[in-house]
Amino acid sequence: MTSIPKAVLFGFFVWLIPFGVAFVIYPLHESSRPLFESIMPVSIAIAVVVFGVRHLRAVQEQFVWEGAMVGLLWLVISVIIDAPLMLLGGPMQMTVGQYAADIGVTYLMIPVITIGLAAARAARSETQ
Repeated sequence: MTSIPKAVLFGFFVWLIPFGVAFVIYPLHESSRPLFESIMPVSIAIAVVVFGVRHLRAVQEQFVWEGAMVGLLWLVISVIIDAPLMLLGGPMQMTVGQYAADIGVTYLMIPVITIGLAAARAARSETQ
């Protein structure tokens, strides 16, 4: 990985931005749950694209490998920070199964996006 401390910091922001969005729009969780559930993946995608592009700028080779590794790192960071909040007294009071089915599956988009960004970066690199 090009810069582990930077990747970890970016991973924290990939978690923090959607968490902040969720905090601001939490009233929708009760009044308009489908809207809440639609906004959250969009906020995750925005955060991952912004920080994924920034991270991959520094990569010079093995783009897809780097995209996969940083995406998995960010997924793990998000789950490590998020799961205790949701399972141990957070506002949503979820079971492990509920967390895995709802939020956990949504976090799978993180490495999918970073791998896609990395593949695009690799293709661009080949044509230059």
